[in-house]
Amino acid sequence: MADQQVQMPSGMGGLVRYFDDYKSSIEIEPEHVVAAIIIVMVFEIILQVFF
Repeated sequence: MADQQVQMPSGMGGLVRYFDDYKSSIEIEPEHVVAAIIIVMVFEIILQVFF
């Protein structure tokens, strides 16, 4: 059993690195997302109170 050792690649040690080269054409800033969530929450509260 000791004769059957697994040899790892010496450079990476089995780790794989991925790089994202894809850039989306739609860029949304975090501030816009937070603002949209707040607007939806206020709209939902208004609907709950009046209907």
